Amino acid sequence: MYKRYQSELQNLKELSSKRFLRSLHKDGKYIIDQDKKLLNLSSNDYLGIAENQSVVKDFLKQADFSLGSASSRLLTGGTSIYQELELLLASQYSKDKALLFNSGYHANVGIMSALLTKKDVVFCDKLNHASILDGIKLSESKMFRYNHLDYQHLEELLKKHREEYGTAIIVSESLFSMDGDIADIKKLVELKEKYNAILVVDEAHAYGVFGKRGLGIAEEQDSVDKVDIIVATLGKAIGSMGAFCVGDAIVIDYLINKCRSLIFSTALPEINVAYSYYVIKNILPNMAEKRLELLKTAQSLREKLRLSGLKTMGASHIVPVVIGENGITVAVSDELIKKGYYLLPIRHPTVAKGSSRVRISLRADVHYDEVQEIPEIIKETVDKL
Repeated sequence: MYKRYQSELQNLKELSSKRFLRSLHKDGKYIIDQDKKLLNLSSNDYLGIAENQSVVKDFLKQADFSLGSASSRLLTGGTSIYQELELLLASQYSKDKALLFNSGYHANVGIMSALLTKKDVVFCDKLNHASILDGIKLSESKMFRYNHLDYQHLEELLKKHREEYGTAIIVSESLFSMDGDIADIKKLVELKEKYNAILVVDEAHAYGVFGKRGLGIAEEQDSVDKVDIIVATLGKAIGSMGAFCVGDAIVIDYLINKCRSLIFSTALPEINVAYSYYVIKNILPNMAEKRLELLKTAQSLREKLRLSGLKTMGASHIVPVVIGENGITVAVSDELIKKGYYLLPIRHPTVAKGSSRVRISLRADVHYDEVQEIPEIIKETVDKL
């Protein structure tokens, strides 16, 4: 009965692509794996908040919230703290309304599948996250994928196809998690206005890190007011759980009525919503200096990688090192773990064939002197193989 599955798993193993779950213990910025202490460079805890016990303890002193919701938001799963967080987020972005989701995946799948129909069209960056692609597939709308960050190609597609459909959406991540590179939000705004489209920007990996107040790349590029729908997660730099979108009241009300991932999901636990509110209100405004230090560390590491003859890219706290072949990438990861760095291999199908890599996800509590040996370790391992 399971012969096909077994065969596919064996094939993945032979291609050095088989995934497995790990049982780990976290200790601040470290991972304890089989009694070995490793610097954690594989998480999305970009500001070091998720494992900051002093932040958690300060929150718990004043917390009086339930540990579960036992219902969807539309039934009994929402209390005043949900609305307080949504009002705070809407205010920060100067948008009409905000809406909470259980995760970034729930948000993207729900938003794209709710806003699009068979009569509509979406123009999607080729490297957009799987959650965006899955939402588009569920909508059954027509999708055109433009070459990554290639806005000339995007305009060619808009010019050729926009008028053939009803509603049009342009969707892009602001900071791409595998390459660490950044979208030109102002150019996307220009094109969405020129071709009468809705612009959706996913700030998942930029929220909390970029912008004067940590609101993301749209804030950094002074474009928040021009982006129709901004999506971001609470489970990365904020160190909590969940996601949200902000936008026009009509759009948010429509999502409340049509978004299946919201309507048919048990709401986030109240305590998680309260913790997100606490971090965004009290911790994030005081992290400006830490955010700058994080980006400086990334710049220094990226420069050293290039001087070592290694292929890297991007301009953010996500620093990929492209190795190429799966087996060699796994060997590099193994060597880095031996040397005390928790850095895992990223392989196809997460990235394109032939572009397997180790992705260094830096944190605000990690300093350059703690990671400066990584380029040498990678270079020596690759040369040996």
